[in-house]
Amino acid sequence: MQRMREVLRGSLARSLRELPEIDRLAAAWPVACGPSMAAHGEVLQLDNDQVLHIRVSGAEWTQQFLHMRSALASDLARIAGVRLAGIHFQDREEQRTRARRQPGTRPAADPKRSRSKP
Repeated sequence: MQRMREVLRGSLARSLRELPEIDRLAAAWPVACGPSMAAHGEVLQLDNDQVLHIRVSGAEWTQQFLHMRSALASDLARIAGVRLAGIHFQDREEQRTRARRQPGTRPAADPKRSRSKP
């Protein structure tokens, strides 16, 4: 069974050669980590430092992906034919919280509360 998996991975790698790196990594994602686990992570971008950014569906899944980081990076690089310096996992909820806290974005003031009382 392991031999068949390697044959399929090699075949996928050959078929992806003409695609941009990020598309090759996205196609390799479910093969590298398995379809059920892949459903909890989304390939976002490959930055200039060759770090792959993955959005993860929650903190518990982030922990699972962190435990598999080096194996995933190795498998993704081999299948997609892309040199990776690392993988950064972003928890979807953490990302939303950070977006709400960005400087210059404050909730709109309630006009009823901002009026001074006579």
